[in-house]
Amino acid sequence: MPRRKTPTHLKAVAGTLRRDRANPNEPQARSGIADAPAWLSERAADHFTRLGHILHGLGIASPDDGDMLAMLASRLEEIEILTAVLEDGGRSYETENGMRRAVPEVAMRNEALRHTQSLLGEFGLSPSTRAKVTESAPAEENPFAALDRMA
Repeated sequence: MPRRKTPTHLKAVAGTLRRDRANPNEPQARSGIADAPAWLSERAADHFTRLGHILHGLGIASPDDGDMLAMLASRLEEIEILTAVLEDGGRSYETENGMRRAVPEVAMRNEALRHTQSLLGEFGLSPSTRAKVTESAPAEENPFAALDRMA
């Protein structure tokens, strides 16, 4: 399986961006927090908002990533729902011949967990991808900038 390309903005934040390997014509995402789409449920919209603020705090939030963020929020809600179903009904059942089988919700939740882990990694929100990102201090204002503008 081919290795996924690390997003350029994560390389820049991590300090590993090499200009000679970067695409000079790569489209740049706008900065800001995306609005939750109307199709999200109330709980998924809560996840969407929470994740948007986390991404904003990391300096990588963009309204252009709204659809991916909505997918992630929807999957998180799905995990919550399936977990509640499993807690109420159990993870397995007994067949007519006495064998124990997993209920379908176990596989559904496992798939949602795998997809969520992948989406979290896309946003740099997993421990391994976050470890590759270094926080950058805000640029200090140059006290002599006013003199440069006068010249």
